[in-house]
Amino acid sequence: MAITTLKQQAKVKAAKYCAYQERTQQEVRDKLYQYGLYSDAVEEVLTELITEGFVNEERYAYAFCRGKFNQNKWGRIKIGMMLRQKGLSNYCIQSGLKQISEEEYQQQLSELIRKKWASLEGEDDYSRKHKTVRYLMGKGYEPDLIWSYFKE
Repeated sequence: MAITTLKQQAKVKAAKYCAYQERTQQEVRDKLYQYGLYSDAVEEVLTELITEGFVNEERYAYAFCRGKFNQNKWGRIKIGMMLRQKGLSNYCIQSGLKQISEEEYQQQLSELIRKKWASLEGEDDYSRKHKTVRYLMGKGYEPDLIWSYFKE
């Protein structure tokens, strides 16, 4: 009887945890283990949370992609790598990345190039270009795309 109430309490806590912000299945699984549940109970509660719509990895990917793109100005490569680290499927990752329109992506890349280039004023053009490209690759933008801007 105690296990059932512990499971119910953990489910309520996990539902609140998920309602606060989007979570991956692994984040919820880890949290359920912290609440003192064992593997069978964890998987049962996680299944119930998925069924009830508290956990949805595709929705998580959408929110993550929009947030990292808009707030952190990350490129697709870095966003995709972070989602893979979190254990999301390729389908969820691709769905999330589709939320970033090509027009917004190009515009943001152009703005980042302009700002970085201006911040390196006083250095020779070769050094400015090298530092700007390195900065943008660190942000997760595609090298081909970056170089195409410098060719124009």
